[in-house]
Amino acid sequence: MLYPIAIERGDKDTAHGIVVPDITGCYSAADNYNDIFENAAEAITGHLECLAEAGEDIPLPSNIENYIDEPEFKGMTWAVVAVDVSRYLGKTEKVNVTLPSRLIHLIDAKVASNKERYKSRSAYLSTLAEKDLILD
Repeated sequence: MLYPIAIERGDKDTAHGIVVPDITGCYSAADNYNDIFENAAEAITGHLECLAEAGEDIPLPSNIENYIDEPEFKGMTWAVVAVDVSRYLGKTEKVNVTLPSRLIHLIDAKVASNKERYKSRSAYLSTLAEKDLILD
């Protein structure tokens, strides 16, 4: 998942501020601009772990355009940080899905040609479902 982050540029005396607007209370900072993405990802995963442990819903990322014109983010730079949220979405469940055989063959060919990204047919379908649910 790609979480939008707002970056408030710091200077030699002040760290760069990082805000994750989709996750209430999720902030970070970085003394070095090159550390912004790593620090943001660490803050996001830390918040998601706490939410999951508390049994609360995991906020899914939204589009940067939802925030870019908000006055509280005026003058900030925007970026996205990739975070794997699958471990926070709950335990896996087996389901029975019916698909046309040609579609199954195409899915299996896609998975076979990209084993690094998709470990299985289920992983492929899960990835597509997550992407689609984020865009709605």
